[in-house]
Formats: sequence, structure tokens, C-alpha cells
Amino acid sequence: MKLTENQVIAIKRKRGELDMSIRGLEKATGVSRWTLIDIFKHDHRNVNSKTFKKLNDWLINQYEIATHSVHPTKEMVKND
Repeated sequence: MKLTENQVIAIKRKRGELDMSIRGLEKATGVSRWTLIDIFKHDHRNVNSKTFKKLNDWLINQYEIATHSVHPTKEMVKND
């Protein structure tokens, strides 16, 4: 399977937002750091289906965490 440039950018962006090292991303996704380095630094876009799924699942999970977090201002308005 082939990762798109947008998928790679999204992974890099989320990794940056979370201030994660390659090792941290390895632990979070279950994808080896060597594969991640190949994807980020060597434009390696063809990955096996398990790697593709792990990275997409991680991105989706991060999106769900971000969208289900309650903003403190919204919480205050809700309680008034």
C-alpha cells in the first residue's frame, strides 16, 4: 500500500504537535523507528498493509482524542 504525501504530512504534523520523538511515535503506533525514518527522511511511501493500518489508526485515534476533548470555556458555559 502507498502512503500519500498528505498522510505523511499529517503524521509529521501530529508528531510535532505532540512533541514526540521517533521512539515515542514507534511506541504509540507500533511501527518500527527504522520504518518511520524511511518514511520521513527517505520518501519511502510503499509500506505493507499492517504498517499502513497502524499509522492510519493512530492518526484517527489522535483526531478523535482532539475532537472529543472538552474546551474549558465550553465547559464553563455548559455549567452556567
